[in-house]
Amino acid sequence: MSPPTNLQRGMGLFDATALGVGAIVGGGFLVLAGVAFSAAGPAAIIAFALNGMIAMITVASFAKLVRRFPESGGIYTYARKVVPIEQAFVIGWQVWFASIVAGVLYALGFGVFAGQGAARLLGESHWLASHVVQVSLALAVIIYYALSLTRKATGGGNAPTVGKVAVLLFLMAFAAVAFVAGDSGELVSRMSPFSPAGATGLLAAMGLTFIALQGFDLIAAVGGEVREPERLLPKSMYLSLGTALVIYLPLLFLLATVGAPEDGITAVARENPEGLVAEAAERIMGPVGYWVVLAAGILSMLSALYANLLAASRVALAMAGDHTLPRVVGRISKKSGTPVVAVVATGVGMLVLVAVVGEVESAAAASSLIFLVSFAAVHLVTLLLHRRSGGRGVPVLPSAGAALCLALALFQAFAVPLAGIVIVVWLLVGIGFYLAQVGRGAGLADVSALATDPELARLRGMRPLVLIPIANPETVQGLIDVGATLQAPGSGRVMLMSVVQAPPAVTETGDSARAGELSGREVPGELSGTVKEISEASDLLQKALWSSVVTDIQPETLFTFAPSVWDEIVDAANTHRCETVLLGLARIADSRVTLRLEDLLRRIDANVVILRAGPGWRVDNARKIIIPVSETARHSRLRTLLLASLGRRHIKAQITYLGVLPKDASPQTRARVERLLATLARDEAHGFEVDFDCTEDLAADLKRRQDQADLVVLRLPRRADPRSAIGQLTLDVARETDVPLLLFSDRARFGLRPGTAREGLAARETSPSPPTR
Repeated sequence: MSPPTNLQRGMGLFDATALGVGAIVGGGFLVLAGVAFSAAGPAAIIAFALNGMIAMITVASFAKLVRRFPESGGIYTYARKVVPIEQAFVIGWQVWFASIVAGVLYALGFGVFAGQGAARLLGESHWLASHVVQVSLALAVIIYYALSLTRKATGGGNAPTVGKVAVLLFLMAFAAVAFVAGDSGELVSRMSPFSPAGATGLLAAMGLTFIALQGFDLIAAVGGEVREPERLLPKSMYLSLGTALVIYLPLLFLLATVGAPEDGITAVARENPEGLVAEAAERIMGPVGYWVVLAAGILSMLSALYANLLAASRVALAMAGDHTLPRVVGRISKKSGTPVVAVVATGVGMLVLVAVVGEVESAAAASSLIFLVSFAAVHLVTLLLHRRSGGRGVPVLPSAGAALCLALALFQAFAVPLAGIVIVVWLLVGIGFYLAQVGRGAGLADVSALATDPELARLRGMRPLVLIPIANPETVQGLIDVGATLQAPGSGRVMLMSVVQAPPAVTETGDSARAGELSGREVPGELSGTVKEISEASDLLQKALWSSVVTDIQPETLFTFAPSVWDEIVDAANTHRCETVLLGLARIADSRVTLRLEDLLRRIDANVVILRAGPGWRVDNARKIIIPVSETARHSRLRTLLLASLGRRHIKAQITYLGVLPKDASPQTRARVERLLATLARDEAHGFEVDFDCTEDLAADLKRRQDQADLVVLRLPRRADPRSAIGQLTLDVARETDVPLLLFSDRARFGLRPGTAREGLAARETSPSPPTR
């Protein structure tokens, strides 16, 4: 889950601001200003102002997040920090699609504006104005910008931005002069009635035109390429949105006055909403006004296409880094320092949509809806970050921003039902893709990140608990070592558990307290053995606590009485909602232990790790690790967590993935197992030196290797296996070798549990300090 580190931070304040201005200013406004006047009349000015207020609130949330996470990926990057990877994928998948669709819209807009200019010059029937030519121009400009972005991350995008801003400022200045020179009273009277459709029209205009202010978020999407990101990213976002509002609001007023006929702007807007700005410019400036708007439109479409293509490719790059998109998408060109595959994948998506759809009005509405929902997610992420970082109260701006964005999104969904349908279809495609193609790799990458990033579990509100029942003084240190390795950094907890096996009379209500009162005094004969066990268990718990402090962990403790130690472990693990239970067992192959262990595995709702190691064994000394896997082996998140945790502790181990072949395996089977080993190693053992080997007799092979192996990590069969939850292979290895074993069994659905432990056994839980004798 680490962000790419080999992207070049070559963008300064001007480049970042120009990216945002290029995405915001022009394209959406020139098309949607007429739509807003049609829906709300001159009150469209208020609609844009209110949308600007919501956008500014959203920028405030973005500013907090970009300062905390100055990485590429934008909304997806922030989501993956505070929500599970599956939910982060959904957000990233939708944001990527929104930028692709927005890029398609601007590419087609370029084709339409260029076609209209050709028609005006050469006649309405000229072939250059045909739909085929417009689509061809859209395809060509996508290819051009995609190729330019594979060669240089920031090349070729600023010139159209500067040009269109200059053109719009020229139009605004000319209109302002006309307003001052004219009869201001008469001009203002053209804005009456100001809001012919009332509040309904105002809300409709807000919902339809919010996308005209979208684009500042694209700066966050390239955060990993901006110099001094903590300072420049927020500043560039405020500047880009401020620039848009400084142009939009005065220009809207001038269009509704100087650019409107005497009977007002509303009627002409309803007749030709898309062409309103060009017609108004022609009224203000004469025929040259039309060409000014046309030039501004072409430049606007080009710069907005460039910005969305760039940002969408960076979202894809960030997702590939987390394996929520195929790894190949994350490759960075050594020559240009750009994510060539991510750019090409995004460009191909745009090309396909342009060629197949041709007209994307409904898809553009879907893009607006997606951005509103995504911005609401940004506010919610900001609220979660505030709470999990120890902030007090509920911040007003993110709360208001989330409510406003969700309200507008809800309105948009009802106003344009097809937009909601498009989103649902894309979402279903994404879920299917995730489950079939990338879910496994994304889950493993996420587990590795949780094991190595001290902040991640805390930001996600996780406090995973490792329960360690202790009974043998000689193996306590080894268990503490493994427990510290499995403990999630930052927010993970460890609980040491000591169970005194007592007669049923002692464990009845009230009698356990009586047994404690009798400790060290003359006691009835039936309790004398129990009191002795209490004293021994107390001494052992004190030793374990001291070992924990030396190992730099601060455990909780649990001291209980029970007629059955095994049943008490199951009860404690399920009641405290433990993430992992770590057991130390010396006699795994003993039939009585095997039966008890199988029963525990089937009843417990936690990952189970079993350590068999001699006195004095330490995990830090495990320099040669063997991982046997069968030909039907699957990836294991728990094994990935263990290996990543070893890496976090800077244990430089050499790992051997040992394929267990059936007797007389064919060359094809051996080749298939070797490919499996390579895949497992790539996904689970990143950063380690890895070897591969195969064997047809695991126990005999390990017996030969036991002087060369510090640890064997072996996965137990599925718990639902009706034959055995331990497996004959494990029993053979346990009987015939003395090599240290670390056996593990994944819970049915691996995933760190959020929140704190539930109530239960609370009366029997002590503080981290040693229990008194």
